[in-house]
Amino acid sequence: RDCPVFDICKSYFVVCYSYNKTKQNKQTMYNFPSTVRQHVMLVYMSGSLMGVLGGMSGVFPVSFVHLKEVIIEKRGNEEVVVSAEMPLVKEVTTTLREWGSIWKQLFVANKEVRVKQIQRLMWELMEWRSQLLSGTLPSDEFKELKQKVTSKIDYGNKILELDQVVRDENGNILDPERASVISLFRAHEEATAKINERIKEEQVQENNTDGNICSYKCSSPTHSLYVFVRNFVCRIGEDSELFMSLYDPIKQTIISENYLVRWGDKGFPKEIDMLNNLKVVFTDLGNKDLSREKIYLICQIVRLGRMDLKEANNKKFTQGLRRPFGVAVMDITDIMKGKTECDEEKQHFIPFFPYVPFLFSCKTTTSTLLTHLVLQKTCLWVTMKALVGDIVQIRKEYPHLVDRSTVVARKLGFPEIIMPGDVRNDIYLTLQGGDFDKYNKTTQKNVEVIMLVCDEEGKNSICLGAGDKAVSEYRSVIYYQIKQPRWMETFKVAVPLEEMHKIHLRFMFRHRSSQESKDKSEKNFAMAFVRLMKDDGTVLQDGLHDLVVFKVWTSKCSFVVVLFKEYHVSGSGGLSVSSRDSFSISTLVCSTKLTQNVGLLGLLKWRTRPELLRENLEKLRNIDGEEVVKFLQDTLDALFNIMMEHSQSDDYDILVFDALIYIIGLIADRKFQHFNTVLEAYIKQHFSATLAYKKLMSVLKRYLDVSSRGEQCEPILRTLKALEYIFKFIVRSRMLYSQLYEGKEQAEFEDSLKRLFESINNMMRTDYTTTLLLRVITCFYILLYSFHILFISILTSFFSLLPLLLFCIPCLNASHLHSVSLLLQCRDVLLPMMLRELSGTLATKTDGPHDERKNCLELLNNILEVLSRDNVVRPQFRAQCGHIRSALRLVACMTAILSQMDDHHYATYIETFTGTSDLDFLMESFLLFKDLIGKQVVYPSDWMAMIMVQNRVFLRAINTYANTMNQKFLTNDDFEVQLWNNYFHLAVAFITQESLQLQHFSPTKRNKILAKYGDMRRLIGFAIRDIWYKLGSHKIRFIPEMVGPILEMTLIPEEELRRATIPIFFDMIICEHAHCGNFHKFENEIILKLDHEVEGGGGDERYICFLIPQELHCSSHKPTLRAQVQHFVSLVKGLLIRLLDYRAVMSDDSRNNRMSCTVNLLVSLTLLDTGSQLARYLHKLRDLHLEGENYTEAAYTLLLHSRLLKWSDEMCSPQFEFVGSQTQRQLKETLYDTIIDYFDKGKMWEEAITLCKELAEQYENEIFDYELLSKRLEKQAKFYENIMKILRPKPDYFAVGYYGQGYPPFLRNKVFIHRGKEYERREDFQNQLMSQFPSSVRLNITTMPGDEIKNSPLQYIQCFTVQPVLEIPPRLKNKPVPDQIINFYKSNYVQRFHYSRPVRKGPVDPNNEFSMWIERTTFTTVYKLPGILRWFETTLSPLENAIETMESTNEKIRTMINQYQADWSLPINPLSMLLNGIVDPAVMGGFAKYEKAFFTEEYTQQHPEDRDKLLWLKDLIAWQTPLLGGGIFLHGKRVTDDLRPFHDRMEECFKQLKKKVEKEYGVRELPDLDERKSTRPRSMLHSFRQSIISTSSLQGSECMTPTKLHPDR
Repeated sequence: RDCPVFDICKSYFVVCYSYNKTKQNKQTMYNFPSTVRQHVMLVYMSGSLMGVLGGMSGVFPVSFVHLKEVIIEKRGNEEVVVSAEMPLVKEVTTTLREWGSIWKQLFVANKEVRVKQIQRLMWELMEWRSQLLSGTLPSDEFKELKQKVTSKIDYGNKILELDQVVRDENGNILDPERASVISLFRAHEEATAKINERIKEEQVQENNTDGNICSYKCSSPTHSLYVFVRNFVCRIGEDSELFMSLYDPIKQTIISENYLVRWGDKGFPKEIDMLNNLKVVFTDLGNKDLSREKIYLICQIVRLGRMDLKEANNKKFTQGLRRPFGVAVMDITDIMKGKTECDEEKQHFIPFFPYVPFLFSCKTTTSTLLTHLVLQKTCLWVTMKALVGDIVQIRKEYPHLVDRSTVVARKLGFPEIIMPGDVRNDIYLTLQGGDFDKYNKTTQKNVEVIMLVCDEEGKNSICLGAGDKAVSEYRSVIYYQIKQPRWMETFKVAVPLEEMHKIHLRFMFRHRSSQESKDKSEKNFAMAFVRLMKDDGTVLQDGLHDLVVFKVWTSKCSFVVVLFKEYHVSGSGGLSVSSRDSFSISTLVCSTKLTQNVGLLGLLKWRTRPELLRENLEKLRNIDGEEVVKFLQDTLDALFNIMMEHSQSDDYDILVFDALIYIIGLIADRKFQHFNTVLEAYIKQHFSATLAYKKLMSVLKRYLDVSSRGEQCEPILRTLKALEYIFKFIVRSRMLYSQLYEGKEQAEFEDSLKRLFESINNMMRTDYTTTLLLRVITCFYILLYSFHILFISILTSFFSLLPLLLFCIPCLNASHLHSVSLLLQCRDVLLPMMLRELSGTLATKTDGPHDERKNCLELLNNILEVLSRDNVVRPQFRAQCGHIRSALRLVACMTAILSQMDDHHYATYIETFTGTSDLDFLMESFLLFKDLIGKQVVYPSDWMAMIMVQNRVFLRAINTYANTMNQKFLTNDDFEVQLWNNYFHLAVAFITQESLQLQHFSPTKRNKILAKYGDMRRLIGFAIRDIWYKLGSHKIRFIPEMVGPILEMTLIPEEELRRATIPIFFDMIICEHAHCGNFHKFENEIILKLDHEVEGGGGDERYICFLIPQELHCSSHKPTLRAQVQHFVSLVKGLLIRLLDYRAVMSDDSRNNRMSCTVNLLVSLTLLDTGSQLARYLHKLRDLHLEGENYTEAAYTLLLHSRLLKWSDEMCSPQFEFVGSQTQRQLKETLYDTIIDYFDKGKMWEEAITLCKELAEQYENEIFDYELLSKRLEKQAKFYENIMKILRPKPDYFAVGYYGQGYPPFLRNKVFIHRGKEYERREDFQNQLMSQFPSSVRLNITTMPGDEIKNSPLQYIQCFTVQPVLEIPPRLKNKPVPDQIINFYKSNYVQRFHYSRPVRKGPVDPNNEFSMWIERTTFTTVYKLPGILRWFETTLSPLENAIETMESTNEKIRTMINQYQADWSLPINPLSMLLNGIVDPAVMGGFAKYEKAFFTEEYTQQHPEDRDKLLWLKDLIAWQTPLLGGGIFLHGKRVTDDLRPFHDRMEECFKQLKKKVEKEYGVRELPDLDERKSTRPRSMLHSFRQSIISTSSLQGSECMTPTKLHPDR
């Protein structure tokens, strides 16, 4: 009421909750719990949501209804409402839904590995989706997350075999409508390469079991190790220091800085705030570090306190001494190399090795140390994880592990890549060891080294380890009474660059005593020092340094004086050189501003010694590459400063140029390839030499001219290799100059550039390699990309050499060509020239080297991509299209060309053909399209976007060419059958291609295709229909050839398409009938093709519903054809049903089901008289029998094939061809040989003898081959002998009933007789039967179940043993036949089977065995057993069906009488209907039709065996009369007054019926209704009852093998 009703086009609802309680109101449905107070009511009008009304009771609680913003997009005349959510979020949501559906299918299929993999991917996507929806990510983190999300989606789609998603450089989905065909094609290529690489990395990561480093790690130049110190368990009782670092045990060197943790004596960190936050990242590790044979994580423990822990903790003993305590070591090689998956939550136990004094000497190695140490309970607990990337990268990727508080421990040395701005000036110093004499002491000294960083005025800073504050001095560990201590302690000296020249390191040596009083009196007994910078300005060399040890004679010595005097001073200032003491250190300088090379330093500081500039430039090439690239930016700055400050002379131009190409050559080396990014960054951000382009172009031209004259020019090869970066420097320099001076000296620059191009042309005429010329072309396009204003003369002169450069084409990428195309003048010159050269090259190099053709086509791709960016295609392009037809086989090029052609282009192009060339072009185009569409040889199946774009372009081209055909080749004079035939086959190939079969796709994919491209099958299908009807009298030329393709098209499950194309069949029938008087060709062809198409997967039940009614409807307008068409349609319908059943069951595990369907199909094919298909399925059935070793049935199956052949020398039809056979006689003889072998294996020698006799007749009287005759007679004699001598077990026969709607139609509610195998018991047969239908229920009755079971959706199986009825052949009757012969017929050639079961009559008398009666049921099979199956369905004769029907009717009357007699409240209507339906004169008791059919003289003479059954039927008719009388008697008692006239008429009719029946069939009487207890007449209990299927009147028998109690009565 008062609430606003909003427009649904701006928002929509998502309701995300369902409720339990329901309460109906007049206006609103309440289905939420009563505790919820605030709700909203969604207002609907005409099925659409109109608004939300608040403040009143409604359908959903407010908290569960969310408003979503939407965007309205215009698509033609339609408005499409789409969600305003971020496109990436929508993509993730759609992807999760699609993956979720597939994930469930994988789970059901029990694919455990894939299920876990997809589950992990989905969890990651859901987490990232939440981050995207939060909207709190900074732009850089959002961009990074977007890249991860898209990469994960693409990877998941690939492993799930879904369509590939192509994206632009920003990760957005590429819209095929806005991207050029070539761009789309290349995007697919790039995406495929990335995904394949990702999958390869995943596989390597999973399967990596050798010592190699995982490829995913090697792909990154920088690696890190994250370590989290969880706990340090050690009872020291004093403060301690933990120094953690990475260690190489093979080289015995420390790899990284120390991470220092100060641990308190209470068992906690000294800084309690650091508890549970002791995290460190060892970074800057490279691939070389990961390739080390072993990597250890070591933790050195130093305690701070007394000399010996056994000493009392009081002031008497010296405190604060740094004493070694032990070391913890862990091998982390596998973790670093990625062989071991390491979870950051898994805690690692690192064992602790205590310090053993006698082992810590200068000759002790690490392996010796670890061998002698004893494991203690003290240990270190850490978690760790190997990370990929530098510190900036891992902080972004692993924010939960690495944050700003995490300590960073860098590598001792530079990383593999030094980026601009990474300024370092660190010196790592290691105390190696010493040798100190004890002098006047009785024991060795406890030497402590004190180091200070000093200058002339004071001290500086020392860093003991990462994570610790700088200190003013460093005190070493003290080893107790060791003459040659080996410290191996590493720390960092942080020195300001400007103070480096005046800094020295001073080492003081002091003896420390355990007694506090003695220790205070101890003074420094010696000292040593080292300066960090030499006099020449270079820094201290890396490596080992043996320092001079000075003996300190007095406490007041001048250290400053010593620094400026020679080392040979003696006694000066209280110092003297000690020859008995030695001390060594090692240093490692990591500085981007200091060098250890004199030549490089001289170049960097060239202004201080300008007279040495030439020498230093020449020496640059001899400097180690690592040192040069480390100072890359400073070196380049120095070179260009030299060039700028000597701009007025050329004294140093060549030297600077040579130095520059040397540096560029270094970076081109694989060892330093990562420095390319550094050089690129320098050119774009730091380079500032505005006049450098003049010098560079001058020297480059000089080298090119010298080389082109054939003179020796040693630097030319290095120059051409470095040419790309030389031109980049030229371009950048000129651009800076133009910006600074506003385009000054443009003419001079163009002159210089033109002369340079002329020199390039001259040099390119010489014999240089492809690689060098390629660099020249690349550099030219770098200029074009930067300078858009160039003259046409330059382009013309340069591209006059285009034929020589076709092997260099890959460098001409789209961006280069686009820079040229920006100017129309450039395009007008270049495009015709390039197309002309390309067409000639493609035409002449068809069989040439693959690389040349590939390069030419790549250039064509680039041209087409550039032209797609322009709205106008130049006339020159249209004129040249005809010259590049040979290149159309590269589909991307052809599709791009066709996509850019409009109707005018097509018309213009067709007009260029003369004579029959247009016909040839159309035929060639159709064949090419069909080849590309049918084979799908170009694109992988997951390139759906590219395939659909190609289809859309091809469809337009095909329709355009079809219009041309209609205009030029439809008349009688110009009609070309082959052209139209090519078109029809192309159109059908297009419509049936796999990529357009939407029914096979998921709903998500299907909706995407329909929304973007529509259903192209309908468009081409309608076009086929229209063109067919335009053919007129020419239609007969395409019958029957086009029947198969049209059938294939109509089988596509698209209703509109079927509705439009199925009438073509009737048109073909009319056409052939008008021409030939029949439609046999069409009939035979469609039956043949229908078989192949349905077996291949085409067609469904809906197709029958479309085909049959439409054909019948069409035939209704042609009375002369109606009967023939209806007969044909009925046959096709039956065949189609059987074919669909056969296809459905072919994937079934049950061989029996496959055999049954095959036989049913054979029956249909027999009616259609299709010999070829019949033979094909007969051989398939034979193969199924051989799989189960059913040799007898296999023989009978092939026997059917042999009966299709004649004993003649006619050539076999193609469908009857057999290996080694040509005539029908030969094929039939070959089949007979095979059949006889099968009969022999199945011990059916009687049948084998019959065939042998037939063959003998042919050999004796037809072909007169007595040799074969003798062999055949020998085999025949052997068979006779086998009959008499070999025992043949009798197989058992089993009746099997399949009841319930759960079975397929060919089994449902039917009974079959199965022929068991030799010695097969019923239990074994039944178990095998149940295994085929594991969900079925076994019935323990032998009678037919009721309708309740038959109509049940479940499966029920009934199985019991039956006895075959012997049918003695006439030739053996009344003759003395041996038992061996007659026994065969007892279980073979049988069609009737008996089942007997005991029944009782009257009261049970245990003393009278003759009170037991036998009820016998007879089953008759459709065919005799054995046959082409091991089982056959049972059947009823018409007489037997009549008996069963009459018996069922009598049973109904009797049952209803009993019901009404027991319950007088039942309504009278059912009884009225039953009785009236029988006594009505029009029905005549339901038996009038039986009298006409069976009670005739003619029937009795033809079926003498049915005499007993006729009597039985008459008996049933006679018994029906008293039953009807009893029913009418009850009806008269119950009838109401308004129904009395109806009852009276029924009584009158009954009197007439009774009179007739009693006259014809005798009188039967029932006892009084009150006395009737039996459910059947007495005479029926006495009747000899025969039934083909167990009758419903017998209930409750237990399933068992029957035993005959006494002879039949």
